[in-house]
Amino acid sequence: MTNTHSTFLKEMGITEWTSRDAIQPTHEVTATMSPQGTSQKEQSSQKVARGIWWFFGSEPQGDAKILFQNLIRVLGLSKNEWSWKNVSDNLGQLSSPETPIVAFAFGVSVAQKITGERDPLAQLRETVLALNAGNEEEIPVIASFELNHVLTKPKEKALLWQDLLMARSVLQNI
Repeated sequence: MTNTHSTFLKEMGITEWTSRDAIQPTHEVTATMSPQGTSQKEQSSQKVARGIWWFFGSEPQGDAKILFQNLIRVLGLSKNEWSWKNVSDNLGQLSSPETPIVAFAFGVSVAQKITGERDPLAQLRETVLALNAGNEEEIPVIASFELNHVLTKPKEKALLWQDLLMARSVLQNI
């Protein structure tokens, strides 16, 4: 039986990675029972969310959808941790949950539209941008390639993966 995570990573051009299971927690929570019968550890894990990903761009179809599903799987995101947002929506009306959010823009035109930036993708990538929502709350944005573009230029899958890792790092540091 083939390790599917390994297959997905190789498909994205990633040759070295560390399993989440191999990472030791920085602190340990002792579990004690509450009067309701749930442990404090369970209660704290229910309250602590890893954050929400907002993906902007054309919702992928065909092979791009398969690539996207593989990316979500390798990132370890559950369905309640990500959603597609429409670039034509009024960005000021996007309601942000109380958990941290990172926005990920697939394609230069999408990144420019949601951030107000005018630079080409080469300058927008590897930079933490801000969602142009017209309110005081700043939501970080990471710009990357369109999924269909990556399918035609497989060497850029590794760059897309770097952008996703950057977004994950930003989210973890909010």
